[in-house]
Amino acid sequence: MKQFVLGIVASLVLTGAAVAEEMKLAVTTSFHNSGLAEILLPEIKADLDLDVQLLVVGTGQAIRLGEAGDVDAILVHSQKAEEKFLAGGNGTHRREIMYNDFVFIGPKSDVAGVQAATSAAEALQLIATAASPFVSRGDDSGTHKKELSLWRAAELDPAGFDSWYRAVGAGMGAALNTASGMEAYIMADRASWLNFGNKGALDLLFAGDPVLFNQYAYLPVNPEKHTHAKNDLAMKLEAWLTSDKAKELINAYKINGETLFVFNAKQ
Repeated sequence: MKQFVLGIVASLVLTGAAVAEEMKLAVTTSFHNSGLAEILLPEIKADLDLDVQLLVVGTGQAIRLGEAGDVDAILVHSQKAEEKFLAGGNGTHRREIMYNDFVFIGPKSDVAGVQAATSAAEALQLIATAASPFVSRGDDSGTHKKELSLWRAAELDPAGFDSWYRAVGAGMGAALNTASGMEAYIMADRASWLNFGNKGALDLLFAGDPVLFNQYAYLPVNPEKHTHAKNDLAMKLEAWLTSDKAKELINAYKINGETLFVFNAKQ
């Protein structure tokens, strides 16, 4: 029996039936919640024989994982944080892959009048003036960083807000669930909102301000700083993510006829 088992192992080695290569990629919760990963990962496996293990976290945590060398690459959406990551020698380069936009979600009754806003700053000012319940990610994610920058642009500081402002310290899906339960306002990425199944009394109330543009970028971890980083696999994945096939899959991904992401990688 032992010789039989050894014979099978030897046969597998000789015929090249090896296990697929593996790499770790830290991605944002907004990307994962969109459902796009479920479309891309099987195609990556089929084309590259590569198992991409996702670590689903906020952008801040994804960057920290990259800095620690705990992943081989990151896919995030906060350009200032990404540039700081590169300046610290933690990544080899930044490659833009796709974009969507941030939107303001809130109760259909829209007691703050956000639908009448002409800018993202005005929308936030209306919410603050009405002291309407607002849910913040509060988790140092790309979405949270963007939200804070928009409050600053509106000349408002969440640190001084009363209990109507609730920072939940959670991912996009959990934050949307909290907003749904409270019938509160929230800023979300469009992809997560479209794929969110517990909308309740919430609706998309404001979008379209250019400042709500939301770019996703891919950054391989620097193998000179972390010698165990699988840069060859990270580059193989990058080539696939910027390919015509990825472009077709990303642009074709829709929910209820609405596009979630637009491919914009320079090929």
